[in-house]
Amino acid sequence: MKVSVIGAGNGGQAIAGYLAMNGYETSLYDINEAKVEELKRIGGVELQGCIHGFGKIDTITADIGEAIEKSKIIMVTTVANAHRDVAKSIAPFLEEDQIIVLNPGRTCGALVFNQALRQAGCSKHYYLGEAQTLVYACRLIKNGVVNIIGVKDEVFLAGLPSADTQYILDKIKPLFPSFYKAENVLQTSLENIGAMFHPCVCLFNAATIERQDEFWFYRDMTEQIASFIEKFDAERLAVGKAYGIDLLSVNEWIKFAYKDTEGTSLCERMKNNPAYHDIKAPGSIFTRQLTEDIPTGVLPIMELGKAAGVDVPLMSSMVITIEALLGMDFHTNGRSLKNLGLSGMSKKEILNFISNGK
Repeated sequence: MKVSVIGAGNGGQAIAGYLAMNGYETSLYDINEAKVEELKRIGGVELQGCIHGFGKIDTITADIGEAIEKSKIIMVTTVANAHRDVAKSIAPFLEEDQIIVLNPGRTCGALVFNQALRQAGCSKHYYLGEAQTLVYACRLIKNGVVNIIGVKDEVFLAGLPSADTQYILDKIKPLFPSFYKAENVLQTSLENIGAMFHPCVCLFNAATIERQDEFWFYRDMTEQIASFIEKFDAERLAVGKAYGIDLLSVNEWIKFAYKDTEGTSLCERMKNNPAYHDIKAPGSIFTRQLTEDIPTGVLPIMELGKAAGVDVPLMSSMVITIEALLGMDFHTNGRSLKNLGLSGMSKKEILNFISNGK
């Protein structure tokens, strides 16, 4: 079975290397031609850390049509900000019944991807799935070498429409046993834990990051910042409740995803999680943990909350503050209800759209 990986960043190279190591015909695509040529010279990806070995990749290409040709499963591992462009790029080349999985979808990634495929005139039947997060905690040492810091025990996955979830799981679980059935893509979207962790840590350490004083992103957590994260997360939990979904709190999720983590408080679990131990803070405030997690994470959760009549003052202030800090506008091109095709819908209509994909 051929599996295609779209995006040769941390996650893409980790997934492609793992698949190739385990005997799957694997293709790896990236828009960066220089990166593609370098990976071609290397011939594959070496995995270090929790998973050891070298995966010789069959096809490494900057031609997206070549990448997905005759693939059964297409794993999209790009930044969430690129989902719309990726969908437009693959639309002319999609074949009947191919499975597309966003790794991860962040918040409402499946809606964005589905909308873009339709706008691009794609008439093929496809299965579209959204993973709540990446199965690996990993860092790219250099092109062709990835450190797998940790493997998540369970990762939520849902299809759009939700009736497709079990079919997608049946096909993908033999490759990645960590995937776990979610009710629908609203659950995978609202279980976007990175959107709770990343902006809070970056905001309260912005001056340290700008000075380029190195620190450990999770290991140097403090009780007060962890307490703020839980208050911030309480708004996400309230949004989930308004839509009839019982979400895991940030503290519960760490133990759900990484069962060997010790500690009872959020601060203890963030500091003690082995998969988080060696993750350093970003070197700039213009990091994906803000430029991606705000417009594709916090903003759509905030918007869904407002549509359901949920008060989300901390999320609203976070979006406004980070926009001012970075001098960027996340509302215009971010995942607002308008840009998701949900503008003017009632909560019931949104739920129906999420479940049925139309």
